[in-house]
Amino acid sequence: MTDTPDHLELTALLSGQFDALADLVSGIGEDQWRTISPLPGWTVFDVLAHVVGTESMLLGERPPARDPQEPEVDVETFPHVRNEIGKFNEVWVQRLRSRAGAELLDHYRDVTRRRVEALAAMDDQAWLAPSPSPVGEVPYARFMRVRLFDCWMHELDIADALGKQVDEGGPRGELAFAEFARSLPRVVAKRGKAPAGSLITFELTGPLARTLHIEIGDRARYVDTPAGDATATVALDSGLLVRLGGGRVEPETVLDRIVFRGDADLGRQVVRNLAFTI
Repeated sequence: MTDTPDHLELTALLSGQFDALADLVSGIGEDQWRTISPLPGWTVFDVLAHVVGTESMLLGERPPARDPQEPEVDVETFPHVRNEIGKFNEVWVQRLRSRAGAELLDHYRDVTRRRVEALAAMDDQAWLAPSPSPVGEVPYARFMRVRLFDCWMHELDIADALGKQVDEGGPRGELAFAEFARSLPRVVAKRGKAPAGSLITFELTGPLARTLHIEIGDRARYVDTPAGDATATVALDSGLLVRLGGGRVEPETVLDRIVFRGDADLGRQVVRNLAFTI
């Protein structure tokens, strides 16, 4: 999988993802904006405010000044803030939270419009230049694929909070899932503690249906054609896998939606330890 996706294609996908988020919240009432999301401590409003914050930062902008009428909050005391990225995210959310939902949406549309224009104007040198990102220093192109994944996940977060259905497949879903899937072998081996010599197979149904074989050796890796039968097979919907990996659902509450074959105990151990996204 290349770390340098096509500039025009990824810019178009990000633009479509930004539009999808805006469409999802367009016209909702203020009470719906304040609906609790699957992310700890955040409402639907906060999720979109987080996207505004990250895209504003990428435009070189700083968080709004704190309203002097609002109490000063130490975001590091929040249990869901566990690192510097979490602290950065929370500052933006806190500074935007006093606005009305419709005002935030207008701000979001302005910020994302300018981001798409900035992305489209980048030359190849800037597109390929090393850049700090949540996954380390990578080409800027790879960072933008991480951004697509993050915003796609937040589309699912908002849809789940509002009880809406969205298309989780298509080109945006495919590229976002490809970014998600990069980490899955390491997670299965390190967090799920699948033993050396085992083969873990995920049989995915739903909008991103596919079969993933992960072989645990000196390092965990995908294999196209396994040498033998799977040690454990985990069959579930693709959307459920993504939500487990994103820590959006408690594994114990969804085990009855998963079919385990082979070593079922190992399969359940892996599923209970899939959460890895920031």
